[in-house]
Amino acid sequence: MRNLKKLPAFSLRAAIAGALAVGAPAALLTLPAVPAEAQSSQLDQAVAALRGISTMKADFTQTDRKGQTLSGELTLKRPGKIRFEYEKGANMLVVSNGKSLYLVDYEVKQVQRWPIGNSPLGALLDPSRDVKRYGKLVPSGSDNVVAVEVKDKKHPEYGVITMIFVKNASAPGGLQLTNWVALDSQNGRTTVRLSNQRYGVAVADSAFKFRDPRPSSRRR
Repeated sequence: MRNLKKLPAFSLRAAIAGALAVGAPAALLTLPAVPAEAQSSQLDQAVAALRGISTMKADFTQTDRKGQTLSGELTLKRPGKIRFEYEKGANMLVVSNGKSLYLVDYEVKQVQRWPIGNSPLGALLDPSRDVKRYGKLVPSGSDNVVAVEVKDKKHPEYGVITMIFVKNASAPGGLQLTNWVALDSQNGRTTVRLSNQRYGVAVADSAFKFRDPRPSSRRR
């Protein structure tokens, strides 16, 4: 059985927090630029796809730059709530309550928090904000794939996220979010792949709460 602990904290930050992507996979970077007229249309389509998700559950696989892999279940609820429930043995949790994102490490009894603020993470969690302010289309090499790179030039420490959508008539907005690739501020690359996406499922707000492992005196 592989050793699940301990993945470096930056890998989790890259996958889920403000850094949630490498600008684009290397194969995409060699393709011609996307024409300006297509940029606007496909960005609008990607925004519509994100806005069309009220709730979603999906299985996920997260792989860091060293090839270490963790799996689990993702739960998303608009606006701003997300939960990454890792497989047994990981002993950690990543969750957002709509205002802040938390990395909860039960093994060392620590909690790290980042405000969602205006980071690129907001493009995934709260698409009512203007994705075009941060995003641009990047070449995908396929008419069925839309790749959107999101970063805040004023805050490079947030990292970059490239969201990959595949055309699917049964998905909200006709595009299904299938994966993202991430580069954090420490150049840690992480890939998150989604499968078995289920939309419109019942999700209680309590799913985005967590048990705080810290002694009471250390909580703020």
